[in-house]
Amino acid sequence: MLLAAGDARPLGSAEPRLIFGDQARRLLLLDEQPAFELSHWCGTCQFLFQRLEGANDSLSLDELQARLSAGLDDLDDKVIRSVGALLEQGTYLPLLLSVQPRLTLPGRAGDYFSDEQVSSWGLSSTWGLPEYPATAYYRTFDTKVDDGTHLFEFVVPMLPPAWNDAAKVAEHAEELVSSDRPTAVAVSTLDVCQPSMANQSTDYFAHWGLTHFLLDGHHKMQAAAEGARPLRLLSLLSLEGSLASPEQVGLLPRLRSQPAVRRQSR
Repeated sequence: MLLAAGDARPLGSAEPRLIFGDQARRLLLLDEQPAFELSHWCGTCQFLFQRLEGANDSLSLDELQARLSAGLDDLDDKVIRSVGALLEQGTYLPLLLSVQPRLTLPGRAGDYFSDEQVSSWGLSSTWGLPEYPATAYYRTFDTKVDDGTHLFEFVVPMLPPAWNDAAKVAEHAEELVSSDRPTAVAVSTLDVCQPSMANQSTDYFAHWGLTHFLLDGHHKMQAAAEGARPLRLLSLLSLEGSLASPEQVGLLPRLRSQPAVRRQSR
């Protein structure tokens, strides 16, 4: 569910902790170290987020913890500016979402990379296997863009859920029993990918991958998944960091307001 959407706005710091690397590979870097490899620039290769060794820290801001625990009802400018100071300078679309996460393990039931992606691209021509994200992640929402296009939404932790403190997860689980307002925070990308040819495909269509890289709220997100509870997510979507046009990014508020629709593989 979309709770609020703002206008795309400039944010960022001259000394950011997170940047999108403009190299031969698309990368998300944390403190100058590669944290995630992202979908290839060509747009015809498979959609990807793959955890690298640099994804080893959260970006929680102590001064925001009370505010985020109480939860956001709208796009709080102070919170946006504080989180924006962690990011590289650029244009960001702020979204406040309600999500109900489902913890997903690579190769297990519900894994996008073993299911929907294989139906469009087939197995890796190099390894003969599905793409591998090298992390547990959360699936939160799917919907139809048009007859030939589908949106898939993911929340990707900067730290593996197995590293979370069980006592803190339990504490947040109690909070989520009585309220869906506690809020996690993410920097996000929209990657639009479509196979170049349909001859390897059993279900040929364009994949829009909306990926929220979790900055704050790792324990909240795990608690929500384990208890099948909703929580809120403040997303700052990077236009420069996305593999999508501004027009495609501009459709996200409408798409995120639609009912969830699971694509039926053909």
